[in-house]
Amino acid sequence: MSDVDSAQFRQLCGRYATGVVVITAVAGDGSPAGMTANSFTSVSLDPPLVSVNVDHASEFHELISRADTFAINVLETNQEALSRRFAGPARQRFDGVGYRRTEGGRIVLGGVIAALECERHALFDAGDHTVVVGRVVGGSVHDGRPLLYFRGGYHYLA
Repeated sequence: MSDVDSAQFRQLCGRYATGVVVITAVAGDGSPAGMTANSFTSVSLDPPLVSVNVDHASEFHELISRADTFAINVLETNQEALSRRFAGPARQRFDGVGYRRTEGGRIVLGGVIAALECERHALFDAGDHTVVVGRVVGGSVHDGRPLLYFRGGYHYLA
């Protein structure tokens, strides 16, 4: 049996609605860095682990592969523009964007409905992506509705 082609694979996976997150980390020069992802999932309750998948070709890949700590920012319905920004060119992602640094130095974006503060637990090569597993060591939650991604576009809960 042969693999499905990439177009069919995208259609198949696109039928699964996901939340939208921005992964943030600190670059080697101390500046904030981040990227949009919809490949976030919880992995384990004990210990508390989550994972995100980062494309090897992404500008963010090398940084997240070396980062000891990072944050997962779960976007709220009104943050579609923020999601698009962090999916665009890396050099302007944080221009005018509100964020704070946690006690542990992680970057948490303003207005998110959840922020998971993570320490790198493991990295796994998986095809053209790296699976980044983080151990959750802190976080915060806020009321709001999640930004969703389905069939190649953004959607919202009613």
